[in-house]
Amino acid sequence: MAFTLEDIEHLAALARLKLSDEEKEMYQAQLADILAYFDVLQKLDTSGVPPTASILPKDTTLRPDAVRPSLPPETVLANLDEADREANQYRVDAILEG
Repeated sequence: MAFTLEDIEHLAALARLKLSDEEKEMYQAQLADILAYFDVLQKLDTSGVPPTASILPKDTTLRPDAVRPSLPPETVLANLDEADREANQYRVDAILEG
């Protein structure tokens, strides 16, 4: 399957990208190379390879939860300007509109 410039423009529109003509041609060539590599992969004999959902073992090693003392607020807030502190907490600007 070959990508046309219209396909590239459609993909760019879906991704909300503005591409120059040079970029469209570059991506068209790169996507063609990627698809050609998939054709190579399709020719591999994978009949003896079991299906794999993950290469990681089912039981990952996690450290046990342990209650530990936290840092005192004075240490945590030591490098903050007074304007960035509020009642022993970080003061941050609101990020929500409205």
